[in-house]
Amino acid sequence: MKKIPIGTKSFSRLVEGNYYFVDKTLMIKEFLDRVTDVTLITRPRRFGKTINMSMMAEFFDITKDSKEIFKGTKIMETPYAAEINQYPTIFISFADAKRDKETVVSTIRTQIQNQWDKYDFVFENLKGFKKTNYERLMKY
Repeated sequence: MKKIPIGTKSFSRLVEGNYYFVDKTLMIKEFLDRVTDVTLITRPRRFGKTINMSMMAEFFDITKDSKEIFKGTKIMETPYAAEINQYPTIFISFADAKRDKETVVSTIRTQIQNQWDKYDFVFENLKGFKKTNYERLMKY
C-alpha cells in the first residue's frame, strides 16, 4: 500500500519511497517554454514549492542520472526528455531555515557550502585572478 508523503521534501525520495504523488513534471516543460531570465515561483505555505524545486533540480542536474526516477512521468513523453541531466544545477532550499537568526544563517551557510563542495572540481584549473580570489574565499 502506498503512503502519504507528509513532510517529504525530496522528489527522488517521493518516487522511490512508494508514496502517492501527483505528476507535476510538466511544470518543467512550462519552465523551459517560458524563456525568461528570472522565474519567481510563489505558492501558499505547504503547497509543494520545495518538492517541485527538488523535482526540477533532479531533472536538470548534470551530476545525476535521473532517468529511472522520471520513468513513466509526463515529461518523459515530451521532446524535453532530452534535457534530462544536462545542466549544472544549484538547488538551495530555505525550508529548514527557521527559528532564530543564527539558525537561519547557519542553515543557509551549510547549504551554500554543500553546493560549493558538490562542484569543487570546477575550481581545480583556475588561473590568475580567479585562482587568487578562490584561495582568499577558502580562507574564510
